[in-house]
Amino acid sequence: MSLSLVDSESSDGGIVAEINVTPLTDIFLVLLIIFMVTSTALTQQGTKVNLPRAGSGSGEASGIIITATADRRVEVNGKPVPLDGLRAALEATFQTSPERTVILQGDRNVVLEQAVQIMTIAKEAGAEKISIATAPPERKSGI
Repeated sequence: MSLSLVDSESSDGGIVAEINVTPLTDIFLVLLIIFMVTSTALTQQGTKVNLPRAGSGSGEASGIIITATADRRVEVNGKPVPLDGLRAALEATFQTSPERTVILQGDRNVVLEQAVQIMTIAKEAGAEKISIATAPPERKSGI
């Protein structure tokens, strides 16, 4: 009789050794959302510029981003660099990164001469491809 009593106690009141995966899943989903938000914030580096508009483009390109603002400031991947120090900054970036593509994000009001100077310096520093970032054209509401 005591044998059946022990069996019923161990099956009803024993320690349950199962892992509840619901809180673990919740934590992973919260971490995933945090990483997604921070990764999009990291890709949008540098000063906001008013990009020129173009009818065609190839979407998002990857590479070293050179930003030229309307007040003649230059940034490499979001870090301010003087124009005469641009070549050294690009060469240092090329040494640490296998990427050899340069994307010029120039404000609409940047003088063409400055854009050509930046592209020439980038080519001399070792850039293989140079792209110019543009914004899509404005939609006209003709309805």
